[in-house]
Amino acid sequence: MEISDILKLLGGLALFLYGMQMMSNGLETAAGNKMKQILERLTSNRIKGVFAGAAITAVIQSSSATTVMVVGFVNSGLMTLNQAVWVIMGANIGTTITGQLIALDIGAIAPLIAFLGVAAILFVKNEKVKHISEIFAGLGVLFIGMDMMGAAMVPLQNSETFIHFMTTFSNPLVGILIGAAFTAVIQSSSASVGILQALAGTGMIPLSSAVYILFGQNIGTCITAVLASIGTKVNAKRTTVIHLMFNIIGTIIFTVICLLTPFTVFMEHLTPGNPVAQIANVHTVFNIVTTLLLLPFGTYMARLAEQILPDKQSEQEEIFHLEYIQPFERHYPMGQGAVVLTQINLEIERMRKIVCETVAGSFDAVFHDTVQSKEGLEQKEEYIDYLNAEVSRYIVSVMHHEMAAEDSVKISGYYKMLGNLERIGDHAMNILGYAASMKKMGVVFSDKAKQEIAIMKGMSLQILEDVAGDQISDIKTMLEKTSRDEQKIDDIRNENLRQQMERIGKNECVADASIFFSELLTDFERIGDHALNIAEQYHEMLTRVV
Repeated sequence: MEISDILKLLGGLALFLYGMQMMSNGLETAAGNKMKQILERLTSNRIKGVFAGAAITAVIQSSSATTVMVVGFVNSGLMTLNQAVWVIMGANIGTTITGQLIALDIGAIAPLIAFLGVAAILFVKNEKVKHISEIFAGLGVLFIGMDMMGAAMVPLQNSETFIHFMTTFSNPLVGILIGAAFTAVIQSSSASVGILQALAGTGMIPLSSAVYILFGQNIGTCITAVLASIGTKVNAKRTTVIHLMFNIIGTIIFTVICLLTPFTVFMEHLTPGNPVAQIANVHTVFNIVTTLLLLPFGTYMARLAEQILPDKQSEQEEIFHLEYIQPFERHYPMGQGAVVLTQINLEIERMRKIVCETVAGSFDAVFHDTVQSKEGLEQKEEYIDYLNAEVSRYIVSVMHHEMAAEDSVKISGYYKMLGNLERIGDHAMNILGYAASMKKMGVVFSDKAKQEIAIMKGMSLQILEDVAGDQISDIKTMLEKTSRDEQKIDDIRNENLRQQMERIGKNECVADASIFFSELLTDFERIGDHALNIAEQYHEMLTRVV
């Protein structure tokens, strides 16, 4: 095998992997922003989950990409660990479609598929058609690369050393390790299986040896998900453990079958004289049978993963931290929009709850004439500022990635919400500051004023509850309710100002108390304004058609 052949092999591998990436990008932009709804519908039970994983993987030709997507979804809360089990099982079935297509020699028309896909991308103006065309263009490029790799390996037929090694190793463990290591390096079982098929097609490796390499390739593909889980939450790491368990258990079962039964002989007789199809069929049987055997035990696999990676009691949350976002998180090969939007939404909802606690504590400090919790409330305000800065930084980082227009609109809306929540926190601190100043000056509100302040607290918390992101079922109703409550806040402010002027006129209110009460009313009214801004932003995000 000469240098030119090695370069062709590397070039073919590059085209294969790039074609796979094109297909992933096409699916991401075509359906990525709807991936959450798709998964919610298709993972409602184990059978649907398996079909969902198989279908998605069959389209993008990569179980690694599907599994990495699942890791991201579990990490962001889009998917439960039990749901992930079924999708991973399906992904292992879906990835076998590549080998079957290679066996059908679809590479003969691959240039035509690539040409039609690229032509549509260049000349069709419809964005949806362009995204779908990218999937087909990627498929064509993928098989062009596959043909290049096959042609590059033809000279190996004349290498006695290579043929001797591939046909005489007797230890199944050696073949499993070779397959796992090679697949781990290129991070694509589809590509490594394709290369194995190319080798088999030249007659250099018998099926009896190839099956063990094939089993190892199923294990090696897990390395991509393992790398993707680094720095994620424990549930995401458990997803990769399940993926490893599936392929290791399947490898053990089929290794025993191959050693004790004439399994390879039977598979050879199904498609005699066609080693490429034989490998494709073994790959398909391996994953389908393993899925059928493990399907009843999916929940037990999830529990075992939890025992292997338990929640550590010693892992105390940092004082300031992002709960759902891994800062500057890697770009997922698919489902990026759904992952990013969910992460940001969950962090904003957590920020809103901290804002609610801060507002309530600040009003309590005034109402009860105490500032004993001042330090704790100030720390919450620092936390709000921290979340505003870190989530904003994350939003800016993900905006550099190409994503669906609808996702961009939503992300921009979340960015504006952060500013409004942070401003509400500032107004809460203003109210806390009034309480501290009043205590220092010995100023006390009248019982009537305290009653009015209690109403203000209730209305502030009510309007902040109106804009709870995890409770939106009807965006129009939410906006209407928030608008009504904001108008109530304005009415309460105006009425309280009128009553305050009456108390001043009757000499029932001292000057200092009057000043503090007026400032408090201003902050109260501003809280309502910012809450309404958030509701309007949600309305624009969820109803705007791009």
